[in-house]
Amino acid sequence: MIQTVPDVPGITQRFVDAGGLRMHIAEAGSGPLVLLLHGFPESWYSWRHQIIALAEAGFHAVAPDQRGYCQTGGPGEIGQYTILHLAGDVIALMDALGEQRAVLAGHDWGAPVAWHTALFRPDRIRGVIGLSVPYRPRGSAIPVEAMRARIGDGFYMVYFQQPGVADAELNRDRTATFRRVLSSASGTGVAGSSADGGPSRLPIVPPGGGFLDACPEPASLPPWLTEADIDAYAAQYADAGFTGPLNWYRNLDRNWELTAAWQHAPVLVPALYLAGEQDVVVRFPGAREGIGRLAGAAPLLREPVLLPGCGHWTQQERPAEVSAAMIGFLRSLRSSRSPREQD
Repeated sequence: MIQTVPDVPGITQRFVDAGGLRMHIAEAGSGPLVLLLHGFPESWYSWRHQIIALAEAGFHAVAPDQRGYCQTGGPGEIGQYTILHLAGDVIALMDALGEQRAVLAGHDWGAPVAWHTALFRPDRIRGVIGLSVPYRPRGSAIPVEAMRARIGDGFYMVYFQQPGVADAELNRDRTATFRRVLSSASGTGVAGSSADGGPSRLPIVPPGGGFLDACPEPASLPPWLTEADIDAYAAQYADAGFTGPLNWYRNLDRNWELTAAWQHAPVLVPALYLAGEQDVVVRFPGAREGIGRLAGAAPLLREPVLLPGCGHWTQQERPAEVSAAMIGFLRSLRSSRSPREQD
């Protein structure tokens, strides 16, 4: 697999063996370990601003391309992308780095991975930072069936269940895919825009259409996103494509089956939640109420941080504010570090 991502000054890239998975990571700094877990459709590059900021603040920031993504790639079987595999990859990465404990930060799909790794292995996780997606304890309803009943077959997560369909659509013109997806879910995005400039509707695939039909071509890029950024993402997906990332969605029901032992279980490590007020996840019907109940599911939760005018791509849209909030949370954990972590 070739190196397709331009170098970012101050960030080193390499491969490690994470439990048999050849994982690509980007890193900077030294000190207590902070793992940065990206979402869909992204890569380590979504954390480019935070890697530098965390390193300058005295932390070892490591952002992997997760299983199935970009230079890490992954197995072909759909069943190899469950939440247990993804959380296992996090622990395996920590082992590969020689670290017993870490703080996890996850955005979008990376947030459930971070939350569940903390749920499964609180002995290894000092704290968790969830961006965009709050922790949702396992409920009583089968996920995809519940989505179909509540939203319909056009909901994008339901559309993603069809092997090969969204894969081909998103890979057809990767530059257009990233321009449309990243712009439409931005705080200044055009998809489902409302009177106050934020997204007001869910990504619904029209009958006979595709996911990108819910992500119109923007007249111009949002101020936080450049053509160079889009080119970087498109290049990273040139080899591995979108099938591995989409396989995460194709395990929603399997994840529900596998996590029966954690029904309604809380996350019992210190936690922080950050999101944009214009994020479609936050504006999803009932989401605000769920955020209000988050402290019950994560009893050591700090006061949630909601960023006005910010959309879904939290750490890229508001890098300075997100980095500051993360560093403040991390520094508050210093008193709980082990002797090894204090060295």
